[in-house]
Amino acid sequence: MSYTKRISLLMVLDSIIVLTAIYAGYFILNPTLKVFTIPTLIFSSICLLISHHLFAFIYRLYQKAWEYASVGEMVAIIRAITLSIVTTACMQILINHDVYVRVMAVTWMLHILLIGGSRFSWRMYRDHYIKPKHEIKRALIIGAGSAGSMLVRQLVKNYDTELLPVGFVDDDPKKYKLQIYGVQVFGQTKDIPELVEKLQVDNIIIAIPSMSKQDIQTIYQECSKTSAKTQIMPMIEDIVSGKVSVNQFRDVQVEDLLGRDPVELDTQSISEKLTGKTILVTGAGGSIGSEICRQVSKFKPQKLLLLGHGENSIYGIDMELRSKYKTDIEIVPIIADIQDRNRIFEVMEMHTPDVIYHAAAHKHVPLMEYNPKEAVKNNVIGTKNVAEAADTFGVKIFVLVSSDKAVNPTNVMGSTKRIAEMIIQNLNKHSDTSFVAVRFGNVLGSRGSVIPLFKRQIQAGGPVTVTHPDMTRYFMTIPEASRLVLQAGALARGGEIFVLDMGEPVKIVDLAKNLIRLSGYSMDEIGISYAGIRPGEKMYEELLGENEVHSKEIFPKIFIGRTVEFDFERVSNLIENHHGFDKEYIANYVLDLANKNEGILMKSAN
Repeated sequence: MSYTKRISLLMVLDSIIVLTAIYAGYFILNPTLKVFTIPTLIFSSICLLISHHLFAFIYRLYQKAWEYASVGEMVAIIRAITLSIVTTACMQILINHDVYVRVMAVTWMLHILLIGGSRFSWRMYRDHYIKPKHEIKRALIIGAGSAGSMLVRQLVKNYDTELLPVGFVDDDPKKYKLQIYGVQVFGQTKDIPELVEKLQVDNIIIAIPSMSKQDIQTIYQECSKTSAKTQIMPMIEDIVSGKVSVNQFRDVQVEDLLGRDPVELDTQSISEKLTGKTILVTGAGGSIGSEICRQVSKFKPQKLLLLGHGENSIYGIDMELRSKYKTDIEIVPIIADIQDRNRIFEVMEMHTPDVIYHAAAHKHVPLMEYNPKEAVKNNVIGTKNVAEAADTFGVKIFVLVSSDKAVNPTNVMGSTKRIAEMIIQNLNKHSDTSFVAVRFGNVLGSRGSVIPLFKRQIQAGGPVTVTHPDMTRYFMTIPEASRLVLQAGALARGGEIFVLDMGEPVKIVDLAKNLIRLSGYSMDEIGISYAGIRPGEKMYEELLGENEVHSKEIFPKIFIGRTVEFDFERVSNLIENHHGFDKEYIANYVLDLANKNEGILMKSAN
C-alpha cells in the first residue's frame, strides 16, 4: 500500500471512530442528563474531528508502523486524544458557555479504547495469526542487561527475523524468573546445557558486548556442551553508530577464547611519532607487516614505504591502502630483498624514513631447522643490513619484530632472532637511532600458524594433527601484535626488548578442540591425532628468561627488558664466515652463540 493511501485509510478510520465515540457518549448519557442538544452535538463532533486530526499529525499517529506498536505509541495516542478532547471542551465553553464533562469523559474513554484497539489489533493479528515465511529458530539470550533487552525487543518486533527468543540466562540472582518483553530469565551460565535441552534451543546469542575474554571463554565452555550454534551480539557503539544492526550477529572466533583482553594503545604518543612522517615497513606483504601498514595508516603518515620481496603480496597491500586512503598518504611499493645490502642502502638514501618497522624474516621453525643458512642470511644478515642503513641515514626509531622463541632458543629460527636482537642492541650503543625489539608469542591466523592448518584439516574431514597433548603456546591476534609494534616504537628510548603480558599459555590441543566446535563439528566427527614434537620445537615457550622477570610494567600489559654486555665478536664471526659453514655447523653454531650470550636483565621503567 502506498504512503498516501495508507494515511487516507487511517484518517477515514479515525474519523469514523471519533464520531462513533462522541455519539456513543451522547446516547449513553443524554437520555438521563439531557444536556446535549443536536446542534451542540454536531458542533462538538466537528470540533473533535478537526482537533483529533490536527493532534494526530502533530504526534505523527499516521506515520507510525503500528505492526511494531508498543508503550511509546500508546502514550502518543493518549496525548493526541486528550488534547483533542480538551480543545473541544474549550470550544464548548466559548460557544455554549458550558462544558459537558461527563459526556466528554465517556467520549475520551471510548476514543482511547477504539483508536488504541484499532492500532494494536493489527500487531496482535500479525504476531499471532500471520505465519512466518521462514523456519523459526529458538534462541537463548545470554545476558539480561540493557544489550540483551535491546536485542530481545528487536527480535520480538522484527517479523522478518528467523530467531525467536525463548529465554534469558543471567548470573545476577536478582533477575531470576523476571520477564523482559515477555521473555523469562530461566537461570545462570551453569544452567545453559540443561536449558538448551529443556527449551529446545537452536541458537545461543551472547548479548554482553562489554564482556571480558575470560568470561566469554567461560560461557563458551558451557555452550560447547550443547549442539546449539553460539554467536555474539555486535558492540553497542557499532550499533549506535549505524555500522551494524542489533541482530547482525557474528560467530564466536578463536580470538574470543584467548582468555584476556587486548592491550589499549596510547594513541597520542604514537601519533607524535607517525603523523606527517615517512614510515618504512619491511616484510610489508606478510601477515604481520601488512597489518602494521594498516595500523600505521590510521595515523596519517606523510609517506608509507611498503618494502617486500614478494611482488604479489606487496601489490595486495598497496592496492588495499590506496583504495582506502587515496591521496591522503603517499604510498610507495618497493620490491627489494633485505639480503641485498646495496639495494637497502639505496632505498634508505632515497626516502630517508623517520621510523622503520622491521617485520621481514623467516619464521617457520621446522623449515629453518632444514635451512639454517637461509635463516642466518635473512634473519641475521638481512636485519644487519636494514639496521646499519637506518644508522647511516639517521632514522629516528628502528623496531625489530622478534619472537618468544628467542628466549633460551632451542631451534635455529629462535636463535637467529636472538642474534638479530644482539645486532640492534650493539648498534644502539653508539647510534643516534633508537633500536628496540618486540617479542611476540604465536600470532593467530598469520601465515604458517596452526589456525589455517587446523582449518584445512577440518575442511578435509580431519583428523586435526597436534604435536603433543601437553604442548602449550602463548597466542595473540594479528591486530594486537601490530599494535604492540607501534606502541613499542612510541615507548622506545633505545636498547629495550618489549614483551606483551599474554596471560596464561594455551594448550594447542584445547585450541584444536575449540576450533573443531566453532566449525560446527563434534570431536567424534573430526578427531585429533598426535604427530610428535618436530625438530627444534619446545614443549613450552617463554616470553622472558628467568633473569628477565620483572613485576613492573612500562605500559599497561607491556614489560621491558635489556641485555647486559655480550661477546659481539662471535656474532661478527658468524656474519663474516656463514658462507663457509656447512648446514650442520651453522645450526649448532647459531644455537650455541645465542644461548651463550643470553644474559638479559630487566631495565627499570624509570
